[in-house]
This record gives sequence, C-alpha cells and structure tokens, in this order.
Amino acid sequence: MDQETFNVLWELSAPGSAAEKCFVRHRQTEYRGDDLKSADWLEFMPDFQYLPENEFLQDAKLAYSFSTITMNTPVYLNWLLARFLASSGTIIRGSLQHITQVIEGGASIFTGSRDLRPVDAVIACVGLGARTLGGIEDKDVYPIRGQTVLLKAPWVKFGRTMTAGDGTYTYTMPRSDGTMLVGGTRVPNDWYPIPRPEITEDILARALVLTPELAPPHIREQHTATVDDLRPIVIEPGCGLRPARKGGIRLESEWFDAPAGRKVPVVYNYGHAGYGFLSSWGSASMALEILEKAFADGAPASKTVGETTTMVNPGN
Repeated sequence: MDQETFNVLWELSAPGSAAEKCFVRHRQTEYRGDDLKSADWLEFMPDFQYLPENEFLQDAKLAYSFSTITMNTPVYLNWLLARFLASSGTIIRGSLQHITQVIEGGASIFTGSRDLRPVDAVIACVGLGARTLGGIEDKDVYPIRGQTVLLKAPWVKFGRTMTAGDGTYTYTMPRSDGTMLVGGTRVPNDWYPIPRPEITEDILARALVLTPELAPPHIREQHTATVDDLRPIVIEPGCGLRPARKGGIRLESEWFDAPAGRKVPVVYNYGHAGYGFLSSWGSASMALEILEKAFADGAPASKTVGETTTMVNPGN
C-alpha cells in the first residue's frame, strides 16, 4: 500500500503537475538509535542509501537517506476535494448513529428530501468513529495521540527524523509554503484533543538538537541557537488523534440487508493509525478491489460478516 501510494504522490508532485504545489520534493535522512538493523521496506525509494557511521547523529546505530515528498496536508486535501467535486461528487454532512441509516436511506436522510435514494454500496472510512458507530462498534479501535509544532523556516530544504533507543520520535519536515512541521509524540489511548504546552517545549528542544538549521541564519551566525530563538518563528502547535486498531487495518466487506429484499455490501477501510496519508492510494485500491469482488460474487443468501475479507496488519 505504501509503495503504490508513494508512486502516485511522486507523480502528483512532478514539476508542472496540477498538484505540484501541494508537495515539496526533498532529501530525507533518518537516524535510528533503536535496534533496527536495516530499512529494507524503504529501499524502493528514489536515491536510497545507507550512511557511513561517521555521518551518524546523536546515538544513532543506523542511518539512511532517500528522496521523498512532504505534503502540505491542508492544501492537498483541498485539491482532492476540488477534484472530487469536479467529477460530480457531492459532500453531505450529517450526524450518523447507525450504519443502516445510510444503507436504507442513502445520503437523502440528511438533505430533507422525501425521495429516498437507496445506495448500491457503502465504503466505511470512519476512523475513531468505528468504536461507537452502530453496526460497527469496533472496540479494537483506539487513538494514538500526536503533537506537533508548525514553524516558518523557508531556509530549510531537507527533512530529518530520529528514533531514539527509548522510542522517542523526533522529526523535522519541510512543506511547500516554507513552513516546517516538527514533532512529535506517539501516545496510545490518550484522548486529550489540544496541545499540551510542556510537550510543545519538549518538541522544540528535540527538534533543535536534530536540526539546528531550524534557527534563523542570522541567529546561528551570532551564537548557538536555543529554543527561545525559535519562538518568533512558531506559527502554532498542533494535536491529532491517530485512529489505530489492535490487529492492524480493517479492510474487508460485509453484506447488510436493505429494504425490498435487497442486500448492500459495506467495505470497511479504517484503523490506519499514523499511516493514513502514507497508505491512502494503495488502501483505496484494495478497498475498490474488495468492492468489485463483492459485486462480482453477488450477494449471499443471508447476511454474512467478512464474506470477502482482506485483513491487513502493518506490524504496528
């Protein structure tokens, strides 16, 4: 899934592409202080290479670099939305208590229309909502809280990450608009939805050690930069709850009964944790294949859970 997604995003980021401004191509270097022995799952990346020990930072035991892209997620999401709307897609917002509401009435239940239009299929990309949405109620879904800081640092054109031996994960990633996203944290089952100031301070300190170039050039010419030197370029802290799932991604289909003796396939596609953007296009392709197979096989005689099943465990 990751490789297919990267190939699509790399093409979208090509010079002259309609989506070019959503991305920035750059050199990424990753340092590992844990027990990782190789990064063979990344060796398909352009210009991948392992670095010699004399180029290791901090307490790294392994280091490698490659060419990649970083997306400006708000810009990219707006581009995707525009593409969807231009293809006659429709966005309808509503509060859903049970998945059978849309199976029976479709989107029309949210529009006030008396002309109910039953759906042919449902793709359920419900994230953390899978824990509580009626008809799913998957208690294996849980949040992994992440916190970041957005800086204005257009002079930095590369990315770095450091995974320490204790699991602490630090990264600095450039965006196409001259901002830098730095982080971060990964805390399972933490539901607090706004940034904690003490964690913001810790992220800035770690990011500055990893990438001293974050400080403005004129500051670095005068003295060794401190966190205080970063404060004038801080745009905002950020926080998000990654929708993880015990056992990995749920990617499978289930048939539901609908009015007039109909049956409707529901394809589940959730539980991607922090890999949602990373696996998005590949995951969508697999969901489409599952849906097509469900239609090709036809509805079973009775409602069946997991009639067409692909369970994906990314090992995390």
